[in-house]
Amino acid sequence: MINFMHRHYCARILFGLLMLLTTAIQAAEIQVAVDRNPVSLNESFQLTFTASDEPDGNPDFTPLQDNFQIISQQRSSNSSWVNGQSSRKEQWIVRAMAKQAGDLLIPPIAFGADSSKPLKLVVSENTAAPQGNDEIFLEVTATPEQPYVQSQVLYTLKLFRKVQITQASLSEPEIKDALVEKLGDDSTYATQVKGVDYWVTERKYAIFPQQSGVFTIAPLILNAEYLSNQRQPRFNGFFNRPDTETRRVASKAITLNVQAVPASFKSPNWLSAESLTLSETWSDAGLQTKVGEPLTRTLTLSAKGATVGQLPELLGKTAIDGIKTYPDQPLLKEDKQSDGLTARREEKIAFIPSKPGEYTLPALDIVWFNTKTQKMETGHLPSVKLKALASAEDTQTSAQPAAADVQPEQPNSQIAASPITVTSSGDTLFWQGVSATLALGWLLTIVVFYRRPSAKGTTAKLAEVLPETAIEKTLKRACWENNPQAAKQALLKWGKAEFGAVSLGAIAAHCSAALREEILALNRLLYSGQNQDWQGQHLWQAFGENPVAMSTVGVANDGLEPLFKI
Repeated sequence: MINFMHRHYCARILFGLLMLLTTAIQAAEIQVAVDRNPVSLNESFQLTFTASDEPDGNPDFTPLQDNFQIISQQRSSNSSWVNGQSSRKEQWIVRAMAKQAGDLLIPPIAFGADSSKPLKLVVSENTAAPQGNDEIFLEVTATPEQPYVQSQVLYTLKLFRKVQITQASLSEPEIKDALVEKLGDDSTYATQVKGVDYWVTERKYAIFPQQSGVFTIAPLILNAEYLSNQRQPRFNGFFNRPDTETRRVASKAITLNVQAVPASFKSPNWLSAESLTLSETWSDAGLQTKVGEPLTRTLTLSAKGATVGQLPELLGKTAIDGIKTYPDQPLLKEDKQSDGLTARREEKIAFIPSKPGEYTLPALDIVWFNTKTQKMETGHLPSVKLKALASAEDTQTSAQPAAADVQPEQPNSQIAASPITVTSSGDTLFWQGVSATLALGWLLTIVVFYRRPSAKGTTAKLAEVLPETAIEKTLKRACWENNPQAAKQALLKWGKAEFGAVSLGAIAAHCSAALREEILALNRLLYSGQNQDWQGQHLWQAFGENPVAMSTVGVANDGLEPLFKI
């Protein structure tokens, strides 16, 4: 009885643990995001809660009311079915306004048993000051105002309005010797300035001064047509046109004091950024390959607060004995977010070893200047060791000794020949006849040897007479149709039949110089993906001139047939 109760108690505990584990696995992950950060006091902002699965319950936004005023909230859902997999996304959008300035925490919001993660929000004092009681005015800021050359400056424009604008045009920031990039989309929100309600449209730019010195960002000009609240329409009805007013508004000018490269920066290539990451990946995590086969390295450099034009080349020019390198075109990308520009450079290179062994790639260092810490830093990748293994055909070749190395067993010259005893005159005559016949045979062999054509000439004549094989016809057609993929397949079949090779690199090692270069060029072209630029006539010409290109079946044995058989 006690054992039964004990087992029953253990089963209940195990069931409870399984239920907790199942609940943990099925818990919906809820992401929270804010449309901008930081925000000013008395400005509205937007909070978005996103769940990839159906949460346990409806959200409870009560904890938000401690530091924020909830203005509005709405919910949306989206379902999709892709490749037999269904997905669902739920979103809750909350528009709120901070009650005080400072570093505020958006607390976790409970969705039944599920919960969102906390989020830090910076709320600054409202610095905008309207000119009198203007319906429209502009405010611009630049951070920092003393940047280094080629460093990022965040230029922020805010359009304040308390009237409805029907048409408007706004000039772009202008500064001498600088690159200007617009960041993201405009954001619109509500705010209060000295107790007056305004709608604000915010736009951001990234400015990169290219020269040191003092420069001025010219004022921005806004020409706006807006509805007038002080005039009433003269007619009522369908054809009434509301009265409008036109206003021209200018922002203030901003002066930048651009500093030169600091003397402490010793690298010849100047690169400034807010943050920088340098990483690498390999096509084989074990960092090994076979002779004639590629091993691909991918280098990625990402810098926040920089342009792609500032990022240096990553692949070194140092040659490595025993390895051929085939770099690909770099991939350049710029990500324009509201908090600045992020530049990304990706480079790929294929390493193809020509002989087995271990190879060491040198370390990679990218020196850069951190604009936040005002210090020089280094992005570093340590040296890498690659291992090249012998290919299958190389292993087979080394395992089989060459025919020339197998020497026939020589008789021992120190052993005296046994005496021959002649027993009768009939035996003597028989052996004399055999000796004469053998001597005549050797004499005819010498005569025929000196009169027969050379092996090279025989092979050339046979190559002219023998028809093309099916593989050679396939290769010829692929070359004349400029089809690199078909040419590759034909070469692989030919190389396997002729040499037992299974890759283009291994096949090239058995060919003449001209054909070898054409095969390696085809291999590089296929790897780069630029197949449409290939011209196959050169490969077919080199293939026809290659000494082993045409079939030599039937001429492998250069020896003469015996003159007679015993």
